[in-house]
Formats: sequence, C-alpha cells, structure tokens
Amino acid sequence: MAQLGVRRLSELIGRTDLLDMKKGVEHWKAKGLDFSRIFAMPDVPAEVARFHCETQDHGLEKALDNRLIELAQPALERREKVLIETPIRNINRTVGTMLSHEIAKRYGHDGLPEDTIHIRFAGSAGQSFGAFLARGVVLDLVGDTNDYCGKGLSGGRISVQPSPKFRGEPSENIITGNVVLYGAIAGEAYFRGVAGERFAVRNSGARAVVEGVGDHACEYMTGGTVVVLGTTGRNFAAGMSGGFAYVLDVDGEFARRCNTSMVDLEALVPESEDEASVKRLIENHARYTNSKRALQILEKWSEYRARFVKVFPKEYRRALAEMAGQKRAAA
Repeated sequence: MAQLGVRRLSELIGRTDLLDMKKGVEHWKAKGLDFSRIFAMPDVPAEVARFHCETQDHGLEKALDNRLIELAQPALERREKVLIETPIRNINRTVGTMLSHEIAKRYGHDGLPEDTIHIRFAGSAGQSFGAFLARGVVLDLVGDTNDYCGKGLSGGRISVQPSPKFRGEPSENIITGNVVLYGAIAGEAYFRGVAGERFAVRNSGARAVVEGVGDHACEYMTGGTVVVLGTTGRNFAAGMSGGFAYVLDVDGEFARRCNTSMVDLEALVPESEDEASVKRLIENHARYTNSKRALQILEKWSEYRARFVKVFPKEYRRALAEMAGQKRAAA
C-alpha cells in the first residue's frame, strides 16, 4: 500500500482499480461473468466524497427516552421500583428502546425484576412504541399506537387501551398499527382493540392478546402464544412453524381465512393445559386493559371456550413428539 501512496485503510474505499480479479475470473464458477460495470471507477473530481464522511442528525437528543432514562435512574442504578407518568405524541418514536439499551448495558438480557420500571402514557404513540423492550419494564398506554409496536419485544410488557373519551366498541376499532410484535422474542403484550395487518409476524417467544387482527397475522411465527378475541383477516398463520395461536371463531368462518398449509386446526380441550393457558392470558388482558370483551368471555367461559380454535403448526407438533420420544427413551 505504501508503494501505491495509500497511508490509511480508509483511502482504499472506492479504489476499485486496485482490485485483482484474475483469480476469481479464472475460477470455473466465475467464467463468463463481467464485473466491469460493478467495479467501474466514476470519473469525478477529487473533492467528491467516495464514502461516509458526514454524521447524520437523528434528533436523538430530543427523544422522550432521555427523560425516561433520567427518571428511571433509581431503577437503573439500584434496582428500585419507579413509577413514571407522562403524555406521548406520535412524534415520539421507539419509546422505551433507549431505556432498554441502558438496562441491557447493565444487566444483559436478564434485565430487571418484573415491574421495576412502570411507565404510564396517555396519547397517541409513534412508530415502534416499546421496540426491543427489556425485562422489568412495563409500558401502559391509554390511547393508541402506530406501526411496529413491540417490535423485537425482549421481555417487557406492553398494554394498550383506548381513551375513556372513546365512545366506540374497542373490539371493532383499530388501536394499533401494522406489523405489531415483529420479531418479538419474549415478554407480553395486550391490546384492547383491533390490530392492523401482519400481527405477530416472526414472533418467536412473546405472549399476546388482541381483540381482532387484519390480514396475514402470525405469519412466519416460530414461537410464543397469540390469543385473538375477535375476527381475523385472511391468510392467518401463513408459514407458521412454531408457537400456538388461539382464535375465538366468532362467525364460524375462521377456517376459511386461515392458511392451513403448515398448521392444523383443533378444538380447545376442556380442563387441558391449553385451556388454562388461554384463560390465564385473557384474565391478564382484563386486568391490564380493563377489557369488557375479556370479562364477557370469562363470565361465560364454558360457552366461549367451545368456540376457540387452536392453531397448531405441523412441524412444531412433529418436533414436540420427537422430544417426548427422546425423553422417554432416556428415562
């Protein structure tokens, strides 16, 4: 490099004229490939930048999380419980993410004890509310959220319920946007209302209750549990290979809206572990969101239980059977 006049590694960026393609071109897999346009050197003056040379301003100093981190210092430093109440607007994005970063730096994925940092919001949250939320953090929102709520949820708990001023029926109205709980790995989320499209896509460990979903819910889901207390859109469970979904088949048409190429549909067996799990999640939903829908179902549980459909991925069933067989063989 010294012979080429290159003093720093950064000076190699954009220098496609220094690439030796001979060995690659002579390899049988590369014969016939023409890289001349990919490695072409643009004819530009020396002052034109060829790589990253400016720092972008993401406005992080204005993020609501800075205030949350300040108020949560007793929890961050001494694991003391804190309660924070604050309004929120849709310009406040990824609320809870920077706070979760501070927790992860100190305590890793284990996070803090449950309900150490409890934050109550009022208003309309921007995109990615509660993204990557760490264990020990609870976000209770009275209002609604935008897309990607709970993206990458990592052990925290989110609950969303409509404002007391709302006069509609929550189970018939949208309260959170599209792609909610995308890639979630742990934690809980409760939505007193309907979610948009692709709810819990690629969920791999979170537990959630919602009162209705749009198209493509539980798409590519690999783990966790989703309970739907209302109507779903089309193509439910497409590519779903793990976890469980329990859907209250309110109109008897759920089977037509579910993509059964990778899942089986079953009844909820009375007095089973499944029944206990679903009922417990609905009880949590009532507790955290004041859902009248949940209370109605619990009050007439024997009636509603028979209308739940269990969505069971075929591959997950096979894996569970193999694991049970291995356990029996080792006993």
